Amino acid sequence: MRRFRAAAAVLLVLALSGCSLQAPLPFFKARSSPTPSASAANLTRFYGQRLAWRDCGGGFQCSTLRVPLDYQHPSGDVIGMAVIRHPATDPGHRIGSLLVNPGGPGGSGIGYARSASQIVSAALLADYDLVGFDPRGVGESTPVTCLDDAQMDAFVATVPDPQTQTEQDEAVNEAKLLAGQCEARSAKLLPHVSTVEVARDMDVLRQALGDARLTYLGKSYGTFLGATYADLFPSKVGRVVLDGALDPRLDANQLGLQQAAGIELAMRSFLADCVKRSDCPLTGDATVAETRVSALLASVRLRPIRGDGTRTVDLALAETGMIAALYTDTTWPFLRLALRFALQGDGRGLLQLADAYDDRGPDGHYQSNELAANYAVNCLDRPDVASVADVEARVPSYSQASPLFGAGLAWGDLVCAYWPTKATGRPHAISAAGAAPILVVGTIRDPATPYAWAQGLASQLASATLLTYDGDGHTAYRRGSTCIDSAVDAYFLHGTSPQSGLRCE
Repeated sequence: MRRFRAAAAVLLVLALSGCSLQAPLPFFKARSSPTPSASAANLTRFYGQRLAWRDCGGGFQCSTLRVPLDYQHPSGDVIGMAVIRHPATDPGHRIGSLLVNPGGPGGSGIGYARSASQIVSAALLADYDLVGFDPRGVGESTPVTCLDDAQMDAFVATVPDPQTQTEQDEAVNEAKLLAGQCEARSAKLLPHVSTVEVARDMDVLRQALGDARLTYLGKSYGTFLGATYADLFPSKVGRVVLDGALDPRLDANQLGLQQAAGIELAMRSFLADCVKRSDCPLTGDATVAETRVSALLASVRLRPIRGDGTRTVDLALAETGMIAALYTDTTWPFLRLALRFALQGDGRGLLQLADAYDDRGPDGHYQSNELAANYAVNCLDRPDVASVADVEARVPSYSQASPLFGAGLAWGDLVCAYWPTKATGRPHAISAAGAAPILVVGTIRDPATPYAWAQGLASQLASATLLTYDGDGHTAYRRGSTCIDSAVDAYFLHGTSPQSGLRCE
């Protein structure tokens, strides 16, 4: 019942991070009254701050950056942004800070950075301070707060593609509940979690870290954030890698429709691989196997299957579990097993995948606010559907793009129809004229950010080089291709862009 987040290798990162969220950072009340504009002088107190680091375990240090809630009124309320760093292991050769963002929107950069040895190479950890941050509205920074755990359980289990009036009423009620609770609990913050505002926060963070230019690795939605930064601050761009790119020219409908096609491509790639393996519960070719999966989903829709003892696995959870496993081919073996069990009426494997994707712990507590933050940013960044009729008009094209999941993906945008804050962003090309060379990385069979988006972003950015991974899964760096990893590392360590048109396997 919601759009699928483009989070980088989401299941693996959640499993590897082992992080626990601290208490969310609060608003800090300013002593002076708001002023009408954000002049350089008004931002001096933010750009002049230095971070006070404290040990936070595992070789990491943590701090809090203070930024204005509203850059148009920087003398008003101040919010805290949680920051974490892993100091360079070879300080004698330290180059500077490397900021990382895992995507989302709504993904925790704190948890992502704690998986430092998985997300970047040892060579980069030696020469850079690895720095993660939770963007405004996310996790340990001042967070968007919406549903409680029980309400979230109901929301994620709502039928993804309502086909009766009763089902449609339920979908509308759940969408309104999420939007209404976000407004009730986070009204002051909701208008100020846009990508532009986070990009401005990143420049304040760059200065606080003592870096003249920004060095940055952004995955998935993090590429849109990085491109936005480059467009706002081209003279401050250092070495920037955008992996699993979004195309900023596309509107919400185009993004959703092309993502549906990307997920379908990934599913077919999985099925073509599955039917060749002895542990695959499906037979025939990929087309026959997809028909079997479609029949399974139709059956689950009519009669949910066994879950964890307190929850059954309905259509929404089954679809979420399947799509989640397509983000990286390293989870394909688990999906094969989950499908084997599901075909026997046991949905526990699919439920584990769905829970990992939704960041729901075994105790029933959602470990992050990523889903709520995802809507808060997306509904603000781009105008979207305004009514049920708008969604219904999209369903045929989405279903054509992805017969298995398209209708559910179309209905996932419904929340934005009831969102209490009007969109402030618009689709637009980003050129970042004057920026230093930027490296864009795209994966041919990426389910969440189709390869065409990487081509699109690279064609817009004035100084971009496109690096291509001919493979499966979401994003490319540190996912098994020595060719990709070597090219990215050479760029970060030496500033050397790969040759134009380089294609890696």
